[in-house]
Amino acid sequence: MAGQTLSDPETWRQLLGLVLMATVVMGSPGPATISVTAVGAAFGLSGSLAYTSGIVLGTIAVLLVVAMGLLAMVASVPALTPVLAVASGAYILYLAFKIATAPPLAAYPDQAARPTFLGGFLLAIANPKAYVAIAAVFAGASSVSGAGELGVGFKLAVLALMIVVIHAVWLLAGAAFARFLRQPVASRIINLVFAAALVLTTALAMFS
Repeated sequence: MAGQTLSDPETWRQLLGLVLMATVVMGSPGPATISVTAVGAAFGLSGSLAYTSGIVLGTIAVLLVVAMGLLAMVASVPALTPVLAVASGAYILYLAFKIATAPPLAAYPDQAARPTFLGGFLLAIANPKAYVAIAAVFAGASSVSGAGELGVGFKLAVLALMIVVIHAVWLLAGAAFARFLRQPVASRIINLVFAAALVLTTALAMFS
């Protein structure tokens, strides 16, 4: 059954469309992706893995929530929306402050000040862009003629893999700046730019 499906050119066309849609919609700049890049730039690759893992698993959790139709349930509880918005906003501001004030990488004595797995996970599940983007990808994929042939489980697996790849790319992009951050002046400028971008993308996601 699976072999027949994967040998069908139409299936590959649908799969390519799903991947491209996920890349454009889910991979665009937003609170989670920009935060991963900013943390990678400020703390280096190894110092950002725990936080990025939290972001990835949190985003996959959002994917499952959307797929199971629980988004409507969350939306039916009006009091929950502002709580999530405030919690997400507060953590973003805290994270932006830590990034903006992070010292050059060479100055880190240990990992105590680095963003944690839990912080990344909580930001991901409170990220408004994640719900909207993933819901948009699901809706778009379902609207394609014959898209149901891919199956919900297969689409979930593909999108979960895309979440990992997208955030890995953003992390590597940020970590590429890390070599410049051993110089105090360059470190301060780049960290301030990333912190401002993080706050800006979060505000756009919340108020658009």
